[in-house]
Amino acid sequence: MIDKQLEDLATEAPSTIAPQVLLETGLADGYLRHPGPTGDMFVSFNPRGISSVSLESDAQQFEDQFEVQFRRPVFPVKQLPTRLARALDKALATRRLGTLPIDWDGMTEFQQAVLRKTAEILPGEVRPYSWIAKEIGNPKAVRAVGTALARNPVPIVVPCHRVVRNDGQLGNYYYGTEVKRAVLEAEGMNVDTLQDLADRGIKLTGSDTTHIFCNPTCRDARRTTERHTVEFRNETEARQAGYRPCRHCRPAAVA
Repeated sequence: MIDKQLEDLATEAPSTIAPQVLLETGLADGYLRHPGPTGDMFVSFNPRGISSVSLESDAQQFEDQFEVQFRRPVFPVKQLPTRLARALDKALATRRLGTLPIDWDGMTEFQQAVLRKTAEILPGEVRPYSWIAKEIGNPKAVRAVGTALARNPVPIVVPCHRVVRNDGQLGNYYYGTEVKRAVLEAEGMNVDTLQDLADRGIKLTGSDTTHIFCNPTCRDARRTTERHTVEFRNETEARQAGYRPCRHCRPAAVA
């Protein structure tokens, strides 16, 4: 009799309970569409932080790719947790990572080092792969840097679009060169000027008033008027002319 009464009280759990439990325990991620610099993008998250950013346009395709890459389910949600939403909005507005938490789990120490250094590149500036390799203390790992950036799960917020080829050309991007150009231009960069320098083999520029040489997109280089700008093909050429490297962009040995 008691068993029958208990059976009558039984009811199916709401369909949202299982996903919610998985999300809160970190066994699954939530995701939603969020405005980005070139249109809407998918942003996924878990208790550790933002786990992925995708510029794909199809939700099912995003879910499928996510589950293959991360080997865990991902569920649509209506909104981000409040603090995470504020941090993401600030990161996108300032175009800097700031305090936005990233889920670094599953990445090697090398990939984390590459992405953390990439996050230091300011909006409106670019650096070559060799600069990243030098900055993380592994100057010969240029090819490995490129591989780590190609696997960046959080593009836009960790700005791999700000890393270019060692010859100054834009180089590859997971979503295509035109998207890379569009994101850089949205950040205020004159990509045509950058391309012109690369085509002419110019990798560094200096000021004839300060005798300091920089990466061409460094904020200090951009303040130098055309009249006082000197162009160099490499570091040796700049040093032979009596110039020293900028302390902000640290361009030494980028060539």
